[in-house]
Amino acid sequence: MTASTPDRRILIVDSAIDLIATQGLRALTHRALDTALELPAGSASYYFRTKRALIEAIVDRIATRSRTDFAGMERTGDPIDLDRIARSTAAWLDRLLAQRRNHLIVRHALIIDLLGDAELHGELVGCLFSHRHATTLFDTLGAPDPATAAADFIAVIEGLIFDRFAGARTALAAGTGKSVDQLAAVLAVQLAATGASR
Repeated sequence: MTASTPDRRILIVDSAIDLIATQGLRALTHRALDTALELPAGSASYYFRTKRALIEAIVDRIATRSRTDFAGMERTGDPIDLDRIARSTAAWLDRLLAQRRNHLIVRHALIIDLLGDAELHGELVGCLFSHRHATTLFDTLGAPDPATAAADFIAVIEGLIFDRFAGARTALAAGTGKSVDQLAAVLAVQLAATGASR
């Protein structure tokens, strides 16, 4: 394999994400990455000296990709409509489930594993859904308590995502109209429950 140092680092991190998603955190070793990528022994540890360094790189990769995806979300100047917000948010979540399933799985695994690590845990918790943006949304919608409404909405989103990759609805395929409909229906109920006005 010939690759530049940044490319090889990304390749190793992406392989680590796939390894955790399919085999769990215990499977993550430098040797397993060398084997998976058919690299000479010691290659993964050359780029990431410790498992901690590798975990930090995984967290950074997931967080950076999440910020990029969030920045690319469609934003329009359309009038505020709760059904439209529910539907567009559902479509975005469905894309995450279809295109970044392994990132979502690994994020949840690491959130639990890193409970005692305030820095990395905080970065993972806040990387997928911005509390600040959600609070702004609910303030704009006229919710009586925008910060609480935002926190509740994000909690519902977290539950929906988990349900779809590890819970009762794993059989519901992402990338389908049925998937978006299921997500949108739950989000619409939550939006209506916040006391936000249309």
